[in-house]
Amino acid sequence: MPEQSYEPEGVIAGTGMGGAMDLAASEAATLERHPSAASGGRAPGGPEGTGPAGKPRSLWSDAWRDLRRNPVFIVSALVILFLVLISLWPSAIASGSPLKCDLAKAQEGSQPGAPFGYDGQGCNVYTRTVYGARTSVTVGVCATLGVALLGSVLGGLAGFFGGIWDSVLSRITDVFFAIPVVLGGLVLLSVVTSNTVWPVIGFMVLLGWPQISRIARGSVITAKQNDYVQAARALGASNSRLLLRHITPNAVAPVIVVATIALGTYIALEATLSYLGVGLKPPSVSWGIDISAASPFIRNAPHALLWPSGALALTVLAFIMLGDAVRDALDPKLR
Repeated sequence: MPEQSYEPEGVIAGTGMGGAMDLAASEAATLERHPSAASGGRAPGGPEGTGPAGKPRSLWSDAWRDLRRNPVFIVSALVILFLVLISLWPSAIASGSPLKCDLAKAQEGSQPGAPFGYDGQGCNVYTRTVYGARTSVTVGVCATLGVALLGSVLGGLAGFFGGIWDSVLSRITDVFFAIPVVLGGLVLLSVVTSNTVWPVIGFMVLLGWPQISRIARGSVITAKQNDYVQAARALGASNSRLLLRHITPNAVAPVIVVATIALGTYIALEATLSYLGVGLKPPSVSWGIDISAASPFIRNAPHALLWPSGALALTVLAFIMLGDAVRDALDPKLR
């Protein structure tokens, strides 16, 4: 029998699945020099599910890509950006002081220099509406940050360690959930004499953290049961490393979604408390104060009520729409 010659360019490579793959040595060298040829000439971005240079995409990169294509997110983000800008620089689009009033012009309609007319005290409704955005945005952002920080820390630690701390926190949150928010505001803020926004923010943080705490607790409990956390624990990772490097990045998405939606709720709550007379008080400028002052004159001067009410409704709607868009982008079940 003639001896068979060995041909390196016709090597048969086993696939481990009962088959074989005939790969010429010249083709292997070509693929090694030009990796893009393996994908049929595609760009270096890699196949679907990978980012630049073939790197796998993360949840946050996928979420940002979806948000950029979502018209609801774009519209709400533009509205919120405009509100933030006029909160920082209200004098850029509104001249004069919101506290300057002229009783001779009380309840007058739109005119040059006062496109929204005047309220019952002769104050420029347009100027007060613009300056009122600063109060609402400040209260909403600060209350949301405080609630998210306090609730996430307490709920995350309780969910991670469990035991007696988890049981105590659950009972405490049950107590806070039993307190009506508006009634609690009427009781707690009625004894406050300060005209600043900080008592209102403190009240919202005090009664708002249990909701975020429950969500953070459940998210951490789910995340710590994943295989990568168990593997890191088996390799000797400390509790702080597990929380900061492995659990928190994968458990923070639900907290962000709920906090974004709650921001609009806190703005509406501040206006409600100010309307009832226990939130911000004059001479502070707030949409709730203006709505309360304009309510008795709704028949003679409806414009004084409609403009701050419309600004409040638009702001709350923008934050709720933003939260819905973020939820759709971060929830894998909705993909």
